Amino acid sequence: MSLANRIRSFELDTRPIHPHTKRALAKRWAELPEHVKTDNQLLGRCAVGCEGTHGVFPKCDLTCSPCYHSADANKVRIDGDHTVAEVHEQMEFLHQVRGPRAHAQLIGGEVSLLPAEDHAQALLTMRKFGREPMSMTHGDFSYDYLKDVVLDADGSPRFKKVSFAAHFDSLMRGRRGAVRPRSEGELNPFREKFAQMFVDLKREHGVKSYLAHNMTVTPSNVGEVGSVTRDVLEMPFDMMSFQPAAFIGDDRRWKEDFTEVTIDAVWDQIEEGAGHKIPWKATQFGDPRCNRSTVGMRVDGRFAVLLDADDPRDIAARDRFLDHFGGMIFGDIPTHILTIKIIRAIAGHPGDIPPLIGLARRVVKRAGGVGRMLRAARKGKLGFKTFVVHNFMDADVVAPAWKLMEEGVTSDDPKIRETQERLGSCMYAMSHPEDGRLVPACTQHSVLDPIENIGLRKLLPLIGRSGDQAEPAIVSRPDGLSPVRKTGRHVDA
Repeated sequence: MSLANRIRSFELDTRPIHPHTKRALAKRWAELPEHVKTDNQLLGRCAVGCEGTHGVFPKCDLTCSPCYHSADANKVRIDGDHTVAEVHEQMEFLHQVRGPRAHAQLIGGEVSLLPAEDHAQALLTMRKFGREPMSMTHGDFSYDYLKDVVLDADGSPRFKKVSFAAHFDSLMRGRRGAVRPRSEGELNPFREKFAQMFVDLKREHGVKSYLAHNMTVTPSNVGEVGSVTRDVLEMPFDMMSFQPAAFIGDDRRWKEDFTEVTIDAVWDQIEEGAGHKIPWKATQFGDPRCNRSTVGMRVDGRFAVLLDADDPRDIAARDRFLDHFGGMIFGDIPTHILTIKIIRAIAGHPGDIPPLIGLARRVVKRAGGVGRMLRAARKGKLGFKTFVVHNFMDADVVAPAWKLMEEGVTSDDPKIRETQERLGSCMYAMSHPEDGRLVPACTQHSVLDPIENIGLRKLLPLIGRSGDQAEPAIVSRPDGLSPVRKTGRHVDA
């Protein structure tokens, strides 16, 4: 590369916001429905939204009620080559249309059914296309398997940091040691064991982690959301995410009236468990009927929200940041490049420094002061926590709403029109490079997954199939550390 090209490349790399990112954000904002183009909206101003894989490994070895996978999902075998190839194609398309950086979930059925080497290669592929990957799991795997994924054949880390989201709730059946849990509290030892693996990983190998705790909420366990919040806050999870159940996926596992659980009811339970109000209106991802979230600092039991919608100074600082710095990429950037990016950003808007410093001071004050923060840090009780509720929609409204959207028609039916508004505001996209489109997650699960899984049954038939019955397929751990597990069909007792 010539000197002139090197200089141009360096200048581009150190721009506060990459031109590709600016174009992707502008496109995302333009596509949003007008009702969500609010001052607190982050889509199109700060982020393009989250992303997820589909059709890569639909099989799971637990049974849950409800289950968002179609009835055919467990009739498809795990195939690492297929997974890595599909992830490559989907992430390449996302990089083209959504910009150079985004958070993406490696999701399907159960990710730990992938051979460890294929799991690692899928994550490396996602990083290759600028995605920050998060492996979605039920958490029922060994520390040896985690090391197989994170470490190469020589025992050296493949990653500086990994992200995992573990799903724990009493609606899940088949977890080793808790096959049929009777309460959420019964799962706490398993939550602690899962999180401890990543504490050990950092201590032994220097690999950092970001951990999310996921929980499906139905009428049978909504009253335990508060206790789960209280318990998990004491564990080394960075995010707590709750999903009120929807009528999506395998209808054989719809055991309750899910409409009884609302996003407000779940948030009230979170606040009860946390022991205080958790403001959330200062920022918004997509439609407020779908998502609710907030980020704050937890200081030895005290929560200091980063942005308080009732404080006009916080809102002024938020608006300045979104106007001038929204779209800046901070993760996975070399330190010297990031330093120059920040200097250039501040130099372009020096008037933003006092309001942002003021915001930082208010957060410290909410946290109880510098002294309290230092004492909490020494005790290992200082860290950022994110609370999230994702409110999915039922398949019987998503299917007709999506069909009309594909035809360019806005429904006259209030419920279908509301569904169209929410789909158009979706923060969670799935990539379909075969026809050049992105689809919302609810559309993927309600409309497209059943069709995809029928095709995958033919492409990846279960080993040892005999008629409509499937013998257990064996999934090996190729690096020799983790035990072999049977992953055939499970039946509720």
